[in-house]
Amino acid sequence: MKNAQSASVRWQLWIVAIGFFMQTLDTTIVNTALPTMARDLGVDPLQMHSVVVSYVLTVAVTLPLSGWLADRFGVRNIFFAAIVLFSLGSLFCALAGTLNQLVLARVLQGFGGAMLVPVGRLTVMKIVPREQYMAAMTFVTLPGQIGPLVGPALGGVLVEYASWHWIFLINLPVGILGALATIMLMPNYSMQTRRFDFSGFLLLAAGMATLTLALDGQHGSGNSPLALGLLILAGVFSLLFYLMHARANDNALFSLKLFDNRTYSIGLLGSLTGRIGSGMLPFLTPLFLQLGMGYSPFHAGLMMIPMVLGNMGMKRIVVQIVNRFGYRNVLVGSTLALAGVVLLFPLVALMGWIWALPIVLFFQGMVNAIRFSSMNTLTLKELPDNLASSGNSLLSMIMQLAMSIGVTIAGLLLGAFGHHAAIDSEMAHETFIYTWICVALVIALPALVFWRVPKASSKNAALGRGRSSR
Repeated sequence: MKNAQSASVRWQLWIVAIGFFMQTLDTTIVNTALPTMARDLGVDPLQMHSVVVSYVLTVAVTLPLSGWLADRFGVRNIFFAAIVLFSLGSLFCALAGTLNQLVLARVLQGFGGAMLVPVGRLTVMKIVPREQYMAAMTFVTLPGQIGPLVGPALGGVLVEYASWHWIFLINLPVGILGALATIMLMPNYSMQTRRFDFSGFLLLAAGMATLTLALDGQHGSGNSPLALGLLILAGVFSLLFYLMHARANDNALFSLKLFDNRTYSIGLLGSLTGRIGSGMLPFLTPLFLQLGMGYSPFHAGLMMIPMVLGNMGMKRIVVQIVNRFGYRNVLVGSTLALAGVVLLFPLVALMGWIWALPIVLFFQGMVNAIRFSSMNTLTLKELPDNLASSGNSLLSMIMQLAMSIGVTIAGLLLGAFGHHAAIDSEMAHETFIYTWICVALVIALPALVFWRVPKASSKNAALGRGRSSR
């Protein structure tokens, strides 16, 4: 009986992992195809920015809803709906004949994508005991970490050897299998919900939308500095008004009682600051290889494979590492190690030690795997069930903003140091050296936050060694 339940849980974790992979792959694979899509649709390539913005904006606005919906209608029903919406959006993207049709299809995709990751993470909290949460999250998030790394290379191959439509069509068989497996295998955990906090949702949605637009506007939408400043002010004030609204409000989407939990508060701040630095790497690494080193897009994409292997190599031992050294030491150590590896990467490349680049990227993948697994599970593992969904949704919002901030800061750094230099020139090398030094500093700073993590923490168990009582 115990083995049967363990097998059932593993199948459910595979379903969540599929959802993670679909969502994260899509965020990077589309960018490669934008010029080709613009040519086919007969529009200016600069207008294609709306294809990216429409998706990101929909995700940002819908994220605050995900926890309440999962509690109200059950994690299985909402996860199933998310996969179906994402798959239908992908189909309509492939069938789009005009830019407006493509944008509308991306909005539909965004509604599904906004719920895939947070509801998937909430599902994991429901189906495994808390002591197995780290092992389970390490298992399901691995495909999600692989998605952004293989996305650019896969997108380039599909566009070059098939057509841009296939970057959306490849989601369909995965989505159909995921939807069927969800209905057949996943339990429908739900909780008693309070009345929906519509005012709080509007404030959060406005804050997320304006901040996302402002951050995205730094690299492509062409907004003036004044407009960007006003958007940032509107976003910050919307979030401040939400804090005032949520105070002593029992129906608030995100209860301020979450911050009574010291581990959650530190983990949330660490996730915000930590992911700003990590969010720069998927943007900067292929850019450096192409503009700084003169690699082709496909060659640059292939260089991401060692990083994927490094991620996969740590999957089985990260739980033992955290149990041996503790969350605080692991997070501080992996944060400083990542900063060191990030500095080593351009140094090795510019010294001409090309043979060493895959080794450095492999170690970067290993350190990233340890850091992400520890960061994710520390934040959520001690939350009580009645706060799990709202705490999880808030973490998802913070992660979304942090990654946008990271890409924005990386773009600003390249602009400040002169990214218009000729490819593989001395000036381009100098630009990237200064940029990488700043990135390493940004990555290292969250070590100060993680040093405040309490020493004592509950041990983590491997999957299959316990049985959920839920």
